[in-house]
Amino acid sequence: MKYFMALAIVCLSFLSFTDVPKNQQDGWISIFDGTLNNWKVGKNAATFSIEDGSIKVNGPVAHIYYDGPVKKHIFTNFEFKADVKTLPGSNSGIYFHTSYQEGGWPERGYEVQVNNSHSDWRRTGSLYDIVDIRETYAKDNEWYTEYIKVEGKHVIIKVNDKVVVDYTEPCNVKREDNHPLRLITGGTFALQGHDPKSTVYYKNIMVKPLAD
Repeated sequence: MKYFMALAIVCLSFLSFTDVPKNQQDGWISIFDGTLNNWKVGKNAATFSIEDGSIKVNGPVAHIYYDGPVKKHIFTNFEFKADVKTLPGSNSGIYFHTSYQEGGWPERGYEVQVNNSHSDWRRTGSLYDIVDIRETYAKDNEWYTEYIKVEGKHVIIKVNDKVVVDYTEPCNVKREDNHPLRLITGGTFALQGHDPKSTVYYKNIMVKPLAD
């Protein structure tokens, strides 16, 4: 009897170390569970829907903000990644250090471009209007991974593991009038619905909080 009790204790101890939550691996935490739970959108909410386990973005201008429990949706230093697929001619974006707005283009935070063939020349991976790139590193109709790391004032953006932006925000930087709050401050993430002709999909949306 004592043998079986000892064996049970050993098994339970082993499980306690190996049973990693499904939404968390190696510090990465999923912030998308296949539904729009924990995401908040104001005007034109129908721009966002769920299709085949991913967020489908198609419709009038709208933005959907992460509003869930991880870090109380306030991130300063972090790694972020998402699998993205664009249809031809589509435009979208991933915002960070932003905050919820009922409508319009987010005033706070930075936008990381999602655009492989839209008429806007700023391509996927651009730190929009800050470090813009013309090269195309991903293809329409194919899933690719977009990665963002923010640590202090330093921003790294990768497309399929290739670094496309390496930017450090200057001290006391002054922005142009159209982006006065495009600054490192801390905040949440948002996905952009750009226009009714654009269709973009997002899945495997993950964040790894880093020490502040």
